[in-house]
Amino acid sequence: MLFDSHCHLDDPRLLPHLERLLPEAEAAGVTGFLVPGVAPQGWNRIRALSAAYPQVFPAYGVHPMHAELLTPQAVSDLCQLATGACAIGEIGLDYLLPSPSRQVQQQAFRVQLRVAAEARLPVLLHCRKAFEDLLAIVREEGICGGVMHAFSGSLDSARSCLRLGLHISLAGSVTYANARRPLEVAAGIPLERLLLETDAPDLAPEPHRGSVNLPSYLLETATRVARIKGLPLEELGRTTTGNAARLFRLQGNAPLLSH
Repeated sequence: MLFDSHCHLDDPRLLPHLERLLPEAEAAGVTGFLVPGVAPQGWNRIRALSAAYPQVFPAYGVHPMHAELLTPQAVSDLCQLATGACAIGEIGLDYLLPSPSRQVQQQAFRVQLRVAAEARLPVLLHCRKAFEDLLAIVREEGICGGVMHAFSGSLDSARSCLRLGLHISLAGSVTYANARRPLEVAAGIPLERLLLETDAPDLAPEPHRGSVNLPSYLLETATRVARIKGLPLEELGRTTTGNAARLFRLQGNAPLLSH
């Protein structure tokens, strides 16, 4: 039983094929998906997916690459959607982007953290080359829990996240032949604070690296993390799924918990 804590099922590379991809994922043991928002124009697609598939759970947010799209109307829409969401995200900072500016990204990040706090929802955090600024803003604004998605930092950085109450989510990079820091993080993070994700259609694990990532490929990542942890795959799946259920308040969902 595996839960994919970050999967872009609304992406055009996946959306037309869900009638095939979701049964394939279930056959691989993946029984639930959290689908994050990237831009306001995609929020209705995510809401429709969560209505159509009981194993799909919605999150809404504006990715830092689209920070300039967080208009007052978008904030109002986000506040309304938050009442039916499991999280706000994905949000954060990405200093590898040439634009929007850091100032615009930071303002959009703060606004969305406040929406999450008002709705008492956890957050899905995206961070590239902005770790110190992101954590400083999180400390200032406060959170009701959350997760560092597709974490790629050091074990020391991961521990800084844990001290703020965040979970750490590992993606396909932990399977790469040249992986070093993801292996250290997988080994060093307490199991009760660990989540798994595909970030599909991106970040495909070995042996699919370089191709479109599919929801069923979460099994590859889970198998690798279980080996690093020295745990049976079933135990890793059960525990990380329970972590997701508690963080995103999914305990009562039959499709997630009945397998």
